[in-house]
Amino acid sequence: MSETRGAGLGVGEVRALARGLVELDVSVGARWAVGRALEAAHAVGRSGPVRDAKARAARAELFQVAAWIAFDAECQAVSRRLHLRALELARGQKESEPAGVEPLVLAVLSMQEEHLGRPVGSLRIARAVLARPGLPGRVAAIFQVRAARALARMGREAPAERALRTAADLLADGPTERDPAWAWWFDGPEYDGHHGLARAALGDLEGAAALLYGAARAGGEGPAYRVLFAAELARVLARAGDWREAGTALSALAEAVPAVGSVRALRVMGDAARLVGAGRRVPRRTRDAARELTLALRAEAPPVGRARQAGQGR
Repeated sequence: MSETRGAGLGVGEVRALARGLVELDVSVGARWAVGRALEAAHAVGRSGPVRDAKARAARAELFQVAAWIAFDAECQAVSRRLHLRALELARGQKESEPAGVEPLVLAVLSMQEEHLGRPVGSLRIARAVLARPGLPGRVAAIFQVRAARALARMGREAPAERALRTAADLLADGPTERDPAWAWWFDGPEYDGHHGLARAALGDLEGAAALLYGAARAGGEGPAYRVLFAAELARVLARAGDWREAGTALSALAEAVPAVGSVRALRVMGDAARLVGAGRRVPRRTRDAARELTLALRAEAPPVGRARQAGQGR
């Protein structure tokens, strides 16, 4: 990576690297960004310890961005290591400073815990941040949703719904000057998608499908990973045995696979296809759509595998 020169990297260069990685991830996704992200993190990590507050903040941001990309590329172990390095660097900042990188790191760590089937750990992180005074509305809404997803995974419907209602109220207030720049991605479609996933975890497949349908088809300039909501919709429809709608969703996903940058989304697509394959009385058209999607995913297996190997090699 020509732009990473180890010890020669200054604060401005580290921040420019982080911005470039964010732009790459938003436009094409983690599958194609993970290699560059890990190279950047490796180069910055080689440059030794720093005491300057600005340099520490810049490194924390870079490691956080690389950790997020590794998370969406399903390189979970390396993602956690990078997030913990970002936290260590961010500890010199005030914990209550929402514009700093530390709350964002904790937001992703909370999501990762739930993603890996550890909702208790996810809820503990979310509640610790929510206990802080003076959180901006958008930041509080993000952690209310994290708490709701964890509670839903634990089968605790009433508190999960309360957390979701609180998040919706906070989001309805609109952005304010106190909201940090890093919270730009948390909007209505993002909320609907996570609400749908919470409903699915609680077994309300019809409600989940309605919310995921809206999130998957929302317009705007959302990040590339949001194809995850379309993949989750297909999985929910397959779980519900709604074969006609599942077939339509699977066909659309098969056409999109070559451009999908989220490895998390690709894995959910594979799950949806397998559910259809294992289903009973599935119409031929829907089975054909599942086979088409499976073939498309197999065709993309080499680059996905390389991304995973890159994450494990650091």
